Amino acid sequence: MKQIINTPDAPAPIGPYNQAVISGNMLFISGQIALIPGTSDLSNADTASETHQVMKNLQAILKAAGMDFSHVLKTTIFLSDMSLFAAVNEVYGSYFSADFPARETVAVKGLPKNVNVEISMIASK
Repeated sequence: MKQIINTPDAPAPIGPYNQAVISGNMLFISGQIALIPGTSDLSNADTASETHQVMKNLQAILKAAGMDFSHVLKTTIFLSDMSLFAAVNEVYGSYFSADFPARETVAVKGLPKNVNVEISMIASK
């Protein structure tokens, strides 16, 4: 059985999907971009602010599911250009205290709303 997670503290989905789905003790979070919750505005003045907004959106979804970053098992980071790797990595790493999750980072041709960063997560209680 699956449980749908949707919180007003993270951006509403912009397509036919949910913010996250729980199955058993596993949480699958859809890719998040730097949309500011409750608006259609992006927080993308620079790579750091864009990444912080993505991580805040993920944090809100984790919280709605009764979890935090310590529960994250795996992340996938999508970048518009691999030259952004170091800046994104610095911000991303600041949200974890230890026992980092598994991860892959890939550069893609395009992301929703022409953002530079999208991150999805898998977590477990």
